[in-house]
Amino acid sequence: MSERLSRGEIISLLVAIPVAVAATAAAASAGDTAQATAKKKSLAYVDKSTTAGKTCGNCGLFKATSAGNGACLIIPGGTVAAAGWCKSWVPQAKPAS
Repeated sequence: MSERLSRGEIISLLVAIPVAVAATAAAASAGDTAQATAKKKSLAYVDKSTTAGKTCGNCGLFKATSAGNGACLIIPGGTVAAAGWCKSWVPQAKPAS
């Protein structure tokens, strides 16, 4: 029996990859309200920041709720990843001296 994949099998695998990624992202946000999902989209929210030094976890609008997740003050009804980012990121306030 040959261990080589046919062209059709390779194409099927390549098509399945984006579907699996989308399903994973949807599962992470499954508890979000429709309003929260729309707000995330409008803010270009991503679960993993690609902006150096800026994540939801160090944003002034983030409130941690569990390990690795939290709530955002401008995304009511939704959950955000501490490692995430959106275009409304603001630095955390510095404690008063």
